[in-house]
Amino acid sequence: MSEPVTAYLGLGSNLGDREDNLDRALALLAAKVNLEAVSSIYETEPVGYEKQPLFLNLVCRIATGLSPGHLLQLAKETEAGLGRAASFVNAPRPIDIDILVYGNRIIETQELTVPHPRLKERAFVIVPLAEIAPDLVVPGLRQRISCLAAGVEGLDGVRKYKGGFDVSAIRGRAL
Repeated sequence: MSEPVTAYLGLGSNLGDREDNLDRALALLAAKVNLEAVSSIYETEPVGYEKQPLFLNLVCRIATGLSPGHLLQLAKETEAGLGRAASFVNAPRPIDIDILVYGNRIIETQELTVPHPRLKERAFVIVPLAEIAPDLVVPGLRQRISCLAAGVEGLDGVRKYKGGFDVSAIRGRAL
């Protein structure tokens, strides 16, 4: 592991006990990375494939020594551990974890693109990200997240569901 990097992850769930899925995913992640901040939970309209249940979404800030590839592997292992199976694009799922930002790096590989390629178009990501990091300037976008949030389409489909998490309680939670 190398020097810790600040990264932002987007989590979403629309199958099963959505809130519990988010809580369990955060606990699993917190066992491997330093969970620094977690946004409120937002209930959001599905994007892409619209004939599915509403999502619960949040964004968390982590500090990690994991490489981008190893962080992606952790995200995929966490998804699998919570019951996510391969399906079609934008399908309903118990949990989805996306790497939104990884330090100040721009990464474009077959497996991973960071910053997330649709970050600036997705209100369900921008709104919770602006809550915990309003002054963040995403590499390659040249605008603060708070400015992007003010102009993102789809704000009417994002509703606050529940206030933020107590990060220390998540870190200490027994799985």
